[in-house]
Parts: sequence; C-alpha cells; structure tokens
Amino acid sequence: MQIIFHSHHAVISPRMRLRAEKLVARLSNRIGHPVNAIVRFEQDGPTRRVELLLQPPRRRPLVAEGFGRTYGPALGAAAARLDAQIEHRKRTPRSRAPKPTRA
Repeated sequence: MQIIFHSHHAVISPRMRLRAEKLVARLSNRIGHPVNAIVRFEQDGPTRRVELLLQPPRRRPLVAEGFGRTYGPALGAAAARLDAQIEHRKRTPRSRAPKPTRA
C-alpha cells in the first residue's frame, strides 16, 4: 500500500507522520488491501485540519476529516470517523435491514 502525505501551509513533524502512518496501516487492515491512502494536513490560522482518504479495491474511497487546535486531536477525530465508516461498510445487507416489530 502506498501512503501519500500532503501538507498545505503546514509543517509536519516526523513523529506525526509516523503516527499517521501507523493509524492508516491499522485502519487499512480492517478493510482488506487498500490500493492507496492519502493523508492531508492543512493549517488555516488557529485551526488544523486532517483528512484521511482510503481507496479500497473496486469500491468508492472512504474519506474522513477532523479539526482541532493541534494535529493530534484532528488526526484522532478523522480516524474515529473513518473507523465508523469502515464498521458501517462491514455490515451485511441483512443486518442493515430494519428489524421486524411484534404486533
């Protein structure tokens, strides 16, 4: 899997890149073998934004973003959103169907 890092008006420490890389590897294990992953770090004044994009094979990409005053909490928020998307996608159509109610 190829991980691409983008930083727009942001300086990212090697430790933050390593943390993002480990997080993407952990999340990618849950969806199979993704083709690639893109991690975008942006800074706009006091707000930091992290966007995670995972491209599974033969499916639509999963995209999640997180905001925070620093990159750590923003990365955690984006990871939580992406984890929820993966969990929702793993459910089968039968389990997503509404439960019948008793009369």
